[in-house]
Amino acid sequence: MVSTCFYFQVHQPMRIKKYSVFSIGNDSDYFDGNKNKEIFRKVAAKCYLPANSLMLDLIEEFNGEFKISYSLSGVFLEQAEMYMPEVITSFQELMDSGCVELLDETYHHSLSFLYSKEEFSSQVRLHRTKIKKMFNFSPRIFRNTELIYNNELAHHIEGMGYEGILAEGADKLLGWRSPNFLYKPAGKNIRLLLKNYKLSDDIAFRFSEKSWKEYPLTAPKFSNWVSDVNGNGNLVNLFMDYETFGEHQWEDKGIFEFLRHLPGSILRNKDNNFVTPSEAV
Repeated sequence: MVSTCFYFQVHQPMRIKKYSVFSIGNDSDYFDGNKNKEIFRKVAAKCYLPANSLMLDLIEEFNGEFKISYSLSGVFLEQAEMYMPEVITSFQELMDSGCVELLDETYHHSLSFLYSKEEFSSQVRLHRTKIKKMFNFSPRIFRNTELIYNNELAHHIEGMGYEGILAEGADKLLGWRSPNFLYKPAGKNIRLLLKNYKLSDDIAFRFSEKSWKEYPLTAPKFSNWVSDVNGNGNLVNLFMDYETFGEHQWEDKGIFEFLRHLPGSILRNKDNNFVTPSEAV
């Protein structure tokens, strides 16, 4: 059996406004609120709201067999509260389905672990508190910004109580090994889920690339690639930015129709199923 684990990163940065030398000491607001609101509402209309609606439809259509996971940065959640609270409501509805898992990360989607473990731990705790308050959920799985990982991070995160961590499945690190298995860092109990970057990037980056030899990408074609892992692995981790749907890959390119038919195509093979990261662990 091969299990498909869908994980989506959801983040919007705070854009910095034009700030001249004459503003120093006179203006402590460094962010462009109007630009942040404009971009957030645009992406919400193109991606967050229609994608969430489709995900909920798919969960209901497949009676809970379709499962997904998200990491919602604290900065994203702050902007959603300010600019479009209905986005928060749509994620809460997804959580109520029982088929969606939330992951923890650094609150500010930062690289803090590379510089200060104290600052890193503070941001993780802040994010954990935000998720608990907004969704009444306590994540068991952690993802670091841009899937940056080393064994020291895994040890630190395990000490904070997490059972699993996400990372890149890069060839130069894996060598002969496959990303389609669950791993464990040497000497540690925390589990490691590795991104299948090829299949993930086929959706996230190559979907609408007409020069790609596999264009056009259809749900049956992709599901066949997933099924081909049977016998050579047991876990296909599809990790990507949520903005893939509607923002990076526009609706008129067929990305929503692809997503609409993908769960059924994958589940048509009785050896396949969907899992959340904690179920994989």
